[in-house]
Amino acid sequence: MTAFTKSINVLYRCAVLFRTEKLKETGLNGYQNTYISNICRNPGISQDQLSKLIYINKSNVTRQLAALEQMGFITREASPTDRRVLLVYPTQKAKDLYPYIQQILGEWNDYLTSDFTEEERVLLSSMMERVMEKATDYVSENSFRKKGK
Repeated sequence: MTAFTKSINVLYRCAVLFRTEKLKETGLNGYQNTYISNICRNPGISQDQLSKLIYINKSNVTRQLAALEQMGFITREASPTDRRVLLVYPTQKAKDLYPYIQQILGEWNDYLTSDFTEEERVLLSSMMERVMEKATDYVSENSFRKKGK
């Protein structure tokens, strides 16, 4: 099974390099598209909710959001119901870039599966969905994701 996880890791790193190259002119790197995409789909999401949604620890999310805010892609506002909670909103700059990010992700998927039949694409997608669900179930069920443990 080592080869399987190694393959996923290599695939992820190559995808980051691809996105970084495609996003070079925007000032974003290949990691930040995840933030823009999720914030555009969930305007007003809290930093904590975003952290859980994308499976990245809170301190890394805070750092990336600070950078995105400085670049003018997002704004953060205190929640009207709890001033300790910061809500994240996309700016028009992020909204304008979002379709391009989606296009880049589609290009990468098309490139990776260009030699596959439609049946193989469907099967791979289904199997990867199952693997992802298993991984997220593990994270959700284990103590390292729960506060104080």
